[in-house]
Amino acid sequence: MNPFFILFIGLPALEIFLMIKIGGQVGALNTVALIFLTAIIGVYFAKLQGVQTLKSGMINLYQNKMPLYEIVSGASIAIAALLLMIPGFFTDLIGFLLLIPFTRKIIFSLTLKNKSYSNTKDQNKTIDGEIVENKKDEL
Repeated sequence: MNPFFILFIGLPALEIFLMIKIGGQVGALNTVALIFLTAIIGVYFAKLQGVQTLKSGMINLYQNKMPLYEIVSGASIAIAALLLMIPGFFTDLIGFLLLIPFTRKIIFSLTLKNKSYSNTKDQNKTIDGEIVENKKDEL
């Protein structure tokens, strides 16, 4: 299936469906209040996690280590903050899962597990060669 179809048609349809179901249970005003509340709480926690990730990255830089996990973690925190600002309950759930460090590590391991690195053996082959210049006498 086309990912753009899922992103632009399926996701808003799911969000509307969830808002109707939850609004039917708790009321319309409470649903709107929940949407604002999750956005405010989510952005606050995204800020805290972002500062913590930045500090961890700086510690790694001071120790002359490459902060790869912190870079990926910072990007996922930014995505989580964006998802939390989008009105809806499904995007809020995904955003909160990206904010929790434990679930973020699980998501990273699952995405990296699916990538195949079997071609790295073929890429490390080295071909030795020598450049020979044939210079003829120039007159």
